[in-house]
Amino acid sequence: MNQNVKLDRQKENTTVEVHSLSHDGRGIGTVNQKTTFISGALPGETVSYKMTQKRSHYNEAETLTILHASTERTIPPCPHFGVCGGCSLQHMSIDTQIALKQQTLLEQLKHFGHVSPETLLAPLHAGSTGYRRKARLGVKYVIKKEKMLVGFREKSSRYLADLDGCAVLHPKVGEQFHVLQQLVRSLEHYQQIPQIEVAIGDEDAALVFRHLKPLSETDRKKLWEFGKDYQFHIYLQPNPPAPVEKLWPDDSHARLTYRLPHEGLEFLFHPLDFIQINLEMNRLMVQQAMDLLDLQPNETVLDLFCGIGNFTLPMARRARHVTGIEGSIDMVARAYDNAVHNHLPNADFYAANLEEPPAQAPWIHSSYDKILLDPPRAGAKAILPHFKQFAAKRIVYVSCNPATLARDAGELVHNHGYTLKQAGMMNMFPHTSHIEAMAVFDK
Repeated sequence: MNQNVKLDRQKENTTVEVHSLSHDGRGIGTVNQKTTFISGALPGETVSYKMTQKRSHYNEAETLTILHASTERTIPPCPHFGVCGGCSLQHMSIDTQIALKQQTLLEQLKHFGHVSPETLLAPLHAGSTGYRRKARLGVKYVIKKEKMLVGFREKSSRYLADLDGCAVLHPKVGEQFHVLQQLVRSLEHYQQIPQIEVAIGDEDAALVFRHLKPLSETDRKKLWEFGKDYQFHIYLQPNPPAPVEKLWPDDSHARLTYRLPHEGLEFLFHPLDFIQINLEMNRLMVQQAMDLLDLQPNETVLDLFCGIGNFTLPMARRARHVTGIEGSIDMVARAYDNAVHNHLPNADFYAANLEEPPAQAPWIHSSYDKILLDPPRAGAKAILPHFKQFAAKRIVYVSCNPATLARDAGELVHNHGYTLKQAGMMNMFPHTSHIEAMAVFDK
């Protein structure tokens, strides 16, 4: 009896035909009458698979062999694809990635918000490799390998992957993993450095070394020399948290820059500030937002979740006055600095937690002609009740999470009298399932 069961298992079919894609880019097939999500598989393919999770209503699997390949399958640009957990869609053509994300956006608007745009914005897309300007690299010396690892975690794992580069990181860093590995391994306190923050502007690049214990003078000198030799700004970030120290160049100017050339604007930012990681896409995104807002010289604008002024300052170029709101006091200070740097006196900034909007703030009791909001993944649910007071005739919503955009769109349309005029995806993170989007609402 046991032998028969064993034979049956040996004959069990381990191939499947893939008929569609999930929102996160996994192939979907049917195995033993149960929906199965198969990482690494594309629609129209026949693949052999390995089951990784069996759940009550669906299974999860990973592709082992492609028996019949889709015409949409492409050669991944990174040799570490499938090992590194940083990208999940490199096996898929860029056109297919964009179509998947656009369709996912529309489905989530309909599912979570019960809304659909009157017209679809064309997808925004720029380069698909070397685009990432901000990253957090893990650092770990692995005794069994006798090797220093620098990079990202393995797919579905807490362990660092053994990488010699990254195709989506800017080449200034993405092609220098071996140099960083050698640098950290040469330090006396190499086991006390768990992370390196990367920030790259238009002109300069910065590395912020987090260290768990104070570094020796010898280590500080090595980092100083590395920065000078490879032209990286070097910062030290102690843990527990303490002020970040700039090590090289030895000056007091702790800022990088990026520009919006079509706006004639230059932004100053600290390496640990939040900025858009894809600066080429950011330029396209800002330009599209300005076109959609169609600002007039006599109009007032409210910029919610304004950060360092990425949208605020281009709007100040066009409108009579712009009010920017941001939760971080440091970001508000940076936004003011950028307004002064670009000679724009018609922008004001306030620090406020938009998850708990301040009832007494002067800006919350004002009305505005137009609103731009660019919230975090949680969306803008807490501030939406105040939109009746704001009475804006147009809203441009920039989203990094289509599910919360859809939820908020439903609120604006069904409870605040707005119409969803346009929506479309922006491919800010090529080769990943992450979706950014822009939507336009009119009264």
